[in-house]
This record gives sequence, structure tokens and C-alpha cells, in this order.
Amino acid sequence: MQILDASPTPLGAFKTTRLGDLLVAGGIITAEQLEKALNYQRSKGWRLGVCLIKLGYLTEDILHSVLTRQFGVSLVDLSTCDVEPEVVKLLPRECVVRYQVMPVRRSGNVLSVAMNDPNDVLVLDDLRFRTGCKIDPLLAHESDIREAIDKYYGTHKDLELKKVFVDMPVAANEEDPENLQLLAEEDVSLDPEALKQQSEEAPIIRLVNFILVDSLRSGASDVHIEPFERELRVRFRIDGVLKTVMNPPIKLKDAITSRIKIMAKANISEKRVPQDGRIRIRTRLEGKAKEIDFRVSVLPTLFGEKIVLRLLDKGNLMFDMVRLGFEPESLKKFERAIYKPFGMVLVTGPTGSGKTNTLYSAISQLNKPDTNIMTAEDPVEFNLFGINQVQIHEQVGLTFAATLRSFLRQDPNIILVGEIRDLETAEIAIKASLTGHLVLSTLHTNDAPSTISRLLNMGIEPFLVATSVQLICAQRLVRRICKNCKQETQAPSPAALAELGFEPQEIDGLKVFRGAGCKVCNGSGYKGRVGLYEVMEITPEVKEAIIMNVTSVELKKVAVANGMITLRRSGLQKVREEVTTIEEVVRETVH
Repeated sequence: MQILDASPTPLGAFKTTRLGDLLVAGGIITAEQLEKALNYQRSKGWRLGVCLIKLGYLTEDILHSVLTRQFGVSLVDLSTCDVEPEVVKLLPRECVVRYQVMPVRRSGNVLSVAMNDPNDVLVLDDLRFRTGCKIDPLLAHESDIREAIDKYYGTHKDLELKKVFVDMPVAANEEDPENLQLLAEEDVSLDPEALKQQSEEAPIIRLVNFILVDSLRSGASDVHIEPFERELRVRFRIDGVLKTVMNPPIKLKDAITSRIKIMAKANISEKRVPQDGRIRIRTRLEGKAKEIDFRVSVLPTLFGEKIVLRLLDKGNLMFDMVRLGFEPESLKKFERAIYKPFGMVLVTGPTGSGKTNTLYSAISQLNKPDTNIMTAEDPVEFNLFGINQVQIHEQVGLTFAATLRSFLRQDPNIILVGEIRDLETAEIAIKASLTGHLVLSTLHTNDAPSTISRLLNMGIEPFLVATSVQLICAQRLVRRICKNCKQETQAPSPAALAELGFEPQEIDGLKVFRGAGCKVCNGSGYKGRVGLYEVMEITPEVKEAIIMNVTSVELKKVAVANGMITLRRSGLQKVREEVTTIEEVVRETVH
């Protein structure tokens, strides 16, 4: 164990000097700041030190420096500690989680306990009562204490997993999962009936249910269940980033896969070809009943079938376009285009960039009793009342092109095409937009100007593109800074900011923020996502450039000159508004 700092000041000072008075006397905070922090403490119920940090009046390092210097408490590095099991057993998990403390060592009748606030006499008294030991408080960072609790007491998911398998029957001759011998795929003979029986055992049902509900509780957008040679990995995509959440025993691979395939109404005996399905569950979360759809994709891999479940939570759909992240001027252009009686509006971006949410927000605004809206989607992600939605089935000939032809005989006002994939679909969509229909659709392109090049490369004539397309919106999603642990950080140098794309007048006084990491954001510093939008309106100047068949680079210059805000500029605006970080903007956009 490494003790970082110590002082000979007696511990008795804890009971004679209050932390707030000490900080004011030392000139670290003002009396006014202390009063605000005390009021904040009364409303939140947090410790005073935590409140001062949240309000930005001091940092955790400054607080620890004061405590070690004035109160004689040692600062301990928990990452170097090797805590004995007997010491861990002295305090139950619910106690260390509630107080955010970690027992470190015992010497005779003295128990050393790492704390974030060793000045909390009530906690010290309770620990003394519970253990019967004299408590020697040590100081540690709150994040280090959380990691130590997870390491020695197990995470919440570890505990849930143990509950799931508490009554799992174990054969007398069953081998240790760590030493299982894996066979080649062709040597394994699995009986579908046996797989079905395994998948219906109570522990497997509880485990799969736990994974589904926990993904919802964690705010995940996707669940990945991946088999490897010697382990099974479960990952959640949270705010666009994959994170490993558990590693169930490899021996449960087939049972878990079969259970999910049964729930998704897929063929459990077919393991050689990809399969798709859908699961709908009803559960209670935070006291509220929720119905969630999971879109299931099963893909054969080297060591088994990988499963990806996409969460389709209608409650997460955000129909307010201002909250989506549109800049006011970009939103005006977008709404002006979707309220036109005819023409084409295209939303572009990679998979997972929020295109579906933007399109659903648009047609929700347009959804009136006197308007006939028809959509062709693959797949239909959300059911929207009052809108005629068609699920594409290419296997039976129900393609985007065939569906669009039928739409034109259904007297539509507005048509939404899930994706323009080929020339035939593009030609029919453009024909519809030129004959009195508003057509909304998506394309997979990097930015708005390159969408024109994509249509031209498909074989569409430049004059048809220029006359049919009204607006193109390219978008990305970046993570929001967690509001609970948001704090100002040092900005890059002016030269670096200028290289990123900031204007000289924007650099002076620019404040940059990031999340420190807390329980709310699971230590990531980010919570939620916001959109970056590049809205290119087809103005007469842009239309002329399209007809002249200029390059994407030249078209971008014309669009910017006509008021287009690029993805990078949209991202830098979010940085100035303290919504996201420079790192997130650089990760998703180019200058």
C-alpha cells in the first residue's frame, strides 16, 4: 500500500474545527461561497466537500490537500492496496456503498478505512459501532473508492449474475468452465429439442431477462452478445461507445443464443445462415410500466452465433427538433423544406447517426388528419399512429422500388423512403417529388455536398437532381457532457483552436468544459447525445453549381457562401455552448 501524504497533526482536530470554517479562514473560499454551498447541501443532502466541488468553488485535489495538512489524515492510493478477505468481511457491501468508504487494513483493534470525507463524524461513529474497532480514517479519491468497492465487493451486475445462477444444477462430472475443451464446429452435434429445453431452464430465462432489462436501465442503444474461443462477452453501446458489462460462462453460449432466438421467433436449429427477428417485452422501470422492442440480428461467426439487439424505445424518440441539436438558422431551413407541397428532402449520415429520429420528427410535425403519409421502411422501427407504414420484404419482391410504385396509386401527400439504395428507387422517388409529392429519404454519405455526387454517380441527370432536391441534411451524434460532474478545463492553445476551425474572435474568452466522471455517467464524463447538423438548402446558386456538375469540394464552397453551417462548425458551436467536448467534435467531424 502506498501512503501519499501524512501529517503529525492529531486526529482530535476533526472534532474541533469545521471544514467550511477552515476553508474560509485559509482564504480558499469566501464566506458567501460557503453560505451558498451550505444551502446547496441542505437541498441535495450531500457532504459539504462534495457540494463545494460540484459548485466549482474548489477541486478534489485542493480539498484533499487541506484535509491532509490540517487534520493529519493520510492520503492513500487504493490502486496499490491488497486488502485481505477478512478485512473486507468486516463491513457489508450496502454499508460501504452508502457511505462510499473502503476498509483497507486491520492492526489489532484499529481498522483503517479509506474515505472521501474523513471529517464525517457520524459515519466514523457508525463504522466504529458496526465493527467494534477504533477507526483510523484515510483519505482517498471518490473514483478510487468506487473502483475498490467494485473490485473487492463485486459490481451490481456481478451480484445479479450470482443470484441468477444460485440454483443452477451442476452435474457431478462437470468440468471447470475455465478448462473446457472446445470442439470444432463440425464435430458438435446439437439436438434442437435439447437446445430448446436448455433455453427454458429458469436460470437461463432469468439471465436473458436481466441482460434485456439492464440494457434498458443503462440507456444502451445496442446489446452485443459475442462468443469467442474461451469466453462469452456481453457489451452495451451506451452513448455511441461499446462497453463490456459481463462475461457469462462459456458453457451457456448455446442456451443463451437459443433462448434469444426463441424469443425472436427465429429458427434455433439453423446455425449456418444469418437470421433476423424482433422481441417485444413489457417491464417495470423506476415504478413505470414500459414496452420495449428489440430488433434482433443473429450472425454465424467462428466460435458460434453473434447476436446484436437494437433497442427500439419509443420513449427515447425526441420530436422536438430544437432539443435534437439543430441551430436556429438550420432548423428554419429544414422546416421550410418539409412544409413545401412537393420536392425531395434527404437526410444523410452513417448508421447510428440519428437519421430515423430526424425523419420521424419531421413526419410527426406533418401528421395531420387531412394529410396522407406513407412510409416504406426496412425495418419499421417504430409504429406511428396515423401514418401508413410498410415493411419491406425483398425475398417476396416487396422492394423499395415496388413499394414506391404502389404508393403512387394510393393518393399520398407525403412519402418516406427508408433508404435510396439503387437507381430504380432514386428514379421513382424523383419522379414522385416532381409530380406533387413531398418525398423524405436517407442516403449513406459523409456530408451534404457529397450526396449530390452520389445521386449523379447512380445515373440521375444533374438537371433532375437540381430541380427535385429541396434540401439535404447531413448529421452526426456526439456525446453530451454529464451535467452532474461538468467542470471547466484548460483550453488548448490559440494556435490549436484556430487549426480546429475556431474564428479569432471566438478564441478570446473561450471556456472549455468536460465531465470529471461520476456515478450518473458511470465515470465516463458523458451522459446522453446531441446532434450535429449540416443543412444545405438548394438555393439558385447551389442549383446552378449542380447543373454545371461541379465537384463536391466546389459545391461545398458555394453552399457555405450561401449560409450553410458545416458539421465541424455545428460541433464547435456545441463546444462554445458547453454542450460537448472538443474531443467529441474532432472524433466525428473533419475541418
